[in-house]
Amino acid sequence: MYLEIVSPERTLFNGDVESVLVPGTDGSFQMLNNHAPIVSTLIKGTVKILGEVNITEELSDIFSKVGSKETHLNISSGVVEMKENKIIILTD
Repeated sequence: MYLEIVSPERTLFNGDVESVLVPGTDGSFQMLNNHAPIVSTLIKGTVKILGEVNITEELSDIFSKVGSKETHLNISSGVVEMKENKIIILTD
């Protein structure tokens, strides 16, 4: 499954992941391979990414590694779309 995280300034991440947990407006939810198409608003919280994620040194202050296969990104709000095994997160 492919994940892309975009802010107004730049693309923060793009690459293959195993799963993504996001803080949705109506509660947190996880997306795995072949998840049904969805669009949701996001609230302040943590995006949890599972998989082999390589974060560049320039973005190491934004992302937090929590073990070898888990990476966190704190967001204040955003929107997520999942369609055809591609997740796009727009955040500020």
